[in-house]
Amino acid sequence: MKTKYILCLLVILSGLNITARAQQDIQFSQYVFNPLFINTAYAGYRGDTYVSAIYRSQWASVEGSPKTLAASVDGLVGKSDQMGLSARIMTDKLGPQRGTSFIAGYTYRIPMSDDKTKMLSLGIGAGIKQYSLDGNAFKYVDGNDQLIPVGNESRIVPDANFGIYYSTPSYYISASVDDLLSSYTIASKYSQNGQTYKTMERSRHIYLGAGTILNLSDDIKLKPSFLWKEDFKGPSNIDLNAFLLLSDRLWIGASYRTGARIWAKADNLEGLEKRDAIAAIIDIYATDKIRIGYAYDFTISSLNPYEKGTHEISVGLLFPRKDRRVLSPRYF
Repeated sequence: MKTKYILCLLVILSGLNITARAQQDIQFSQYVFNPLFINTAYAGYRGDTYVSAIYRSQWASVEGSPKTLAASVDGLVGKSDQMGLSARIMTDKLGPQRGTSFIAGYTYRIPMSDDKTKMLSLGIGAGIKQYSLDGNAFKYVDGNDQLIPVGNESRIVPDANFGIYYSTPSYYISASVDDLLSSYTIASKYSQNGQTYKTMERSRHIYLGAGTILNLSDDIKLKPSFLWKEDFKGPSNIDLNAFLLLSDRLWIGASYRTGARIWAKADNLEGLEKRDAIAAIIDIYATDKIRIGYAYDFTISSLNPYEKGTHEISVGLLFPRKDRRVLSPRYF
């Protein structure tokens, strides 16, 4: 293998805190500003049509490091405001490996109060994912190496997800599961010449999170939140977030990402690092309809000396409905 891909393998094992048998879903530091990327049930929460795009360049200066581009759109349909639709597309490249997905979602919203400020949303999504491995990116150490695929090999598999999202003007609770079909899709397992490449396999993921908004003054609000990410193979991952909202225009905050061993698992995870990264995040509403965000992740694991941080840029566009009156600000 080329040196850069050997380094990528070390990066995967140390930076993502997972075993070679598991592959975490793509993670974004700015998911707090568009939870649709992790929960289909979020569709329609803002009441208006919302378009979002995000680009993440992870572990700058490391050749073959992850590059991710994603976009989404969601909004309400019907006069009752009880149904939401969404779509998201994502592409991710890590060394010789690439993944592309398209998911369409449907959300049903159940009012839990007369003024509809408390809402329970149930969402389901379905689509396809394609995973590929480019054998041309490798070089032989031994002639006719059976572990290296010839050319570009890919698999297209179905995918589905489910989510629950409960929101009030002051707090939210979110639970979702992704890669629902991972255990039943044999085609998702990549094999070549009798060898199975575990990095091509998918693992079911569960996300559980919550957050609240606290008024510190007329112009300053505090938004703490957390997200627990579980794939049942590697260590559980936990994000702890805190943001200040200034004059309803500028979000300034930070996120701490770490691994945790919540229960015993089959694989031996004792040697894996739990520390991952600290992210500094700033998001600004340039206008009432345009949001621009930037995040910088500072790695605190042993990978730190070999990379120069992670950069993430996001943009959000709101298209208001003329027939809808916003009942409360959208802080989540």
